[in-house]
Amino acid sequence: MSGTIDSAREKAREVAIEDFNKARDLAHSAANSGAYIYPIKGIFYFITHQSLWKPLLSKLAPTLSLSVGVIAFMFIFAYLPQLAVLVFVNGPIAAFTTILLTLSESSTIINLISKNFLLQDALVDTFDGVLVAKRQTEILSEGRQLKSGNFNDPIAKLGKLVKSPFQKFTPKAIIRYVMYLPLNFIPVVGTIIFVLIQGRSRGNIVHDRYFQLKKWDSAQRQKWLKENTAPYTAFGTVATLLELIPFASIIFNFTNTVGAALWAADIESNNTTMTEIKKQNDQGGPQKTE
Repeated sequence: MSGTIDSAREKAREVAIEDFNKARDLAHSAANSGAYIYPIKGIFYFITHQSLWKPLLSKLAPTLSLSVGVIAFMFIFAYLPQLAVLVFVNGPIAAFTTILLTLSESSTIINLISKNFLLQDALVDTFDGVLVAKRQTEILSEGRQLKSGNFNDPIAKLGKLVKSPFQKFTPKAIIRYVMYLPLNFIPVVGTIIFVLIQGRSRGNIVHDRYFQLKKWDSAQRQKWLKENTAPYTAFGTVATLLELIPFASIIFNFTNTVGAALWAADIESNNTTMTEIKKQNDQGGPQKTE
């Protein structure tokens, strides 16, 4: 009996060490890629390029109204019941974790509705506008007509869409969200894991438009995402945290789109991998690899 227990302990220790090493390697890969910086870059780039504000301003009023309605509804009808459950497992920090949970739920609902019915075209215009500003018109021409002439305004240069943009919110994403929702019942750690899982899901779709413009099929996309899990999870986690901020989430939807486009432009212009982008930037500039 004692030998069996010792064997189980040793096996558990091996699994824990293996999982820790995997997590460490993923963290190292994410740090090397610099992907977590792109949502922040997107904020500053968006602020300093007023021409990119046009798609946001055209959708600001209806999306803010939607956000107010959803957040108010969730805090009136969902906050207290969830707090009553979480207080037994999270103790004194239950109020904080319940707020995070309710905001996460509100963000999911807002994103589900707004990205499918309000913001899709505006987000595509923003992504494509950044590619124009970064002189990535060759790849953009695969999915959009571009107006002739030398425009200082990248949004004004955008013509008719050739390809349908961005994949719509799928039922699988909703199922995955609901499936991992109980993680929030684990104090602190559970909420962190939940945000990281949502970040990974968010990261997997940030370059849907880029992959579409590159004419990648599903197998090519999945292979790329699998090879670069850590960078996309890092980007998605930062983007998710920004989009949890009440009322400002609509703005961060656009700045995250800008960040994703800047990232795509860097990958395209450097013709290189995620990790190499960080190394090239540290060395003082891009060096195109063959």
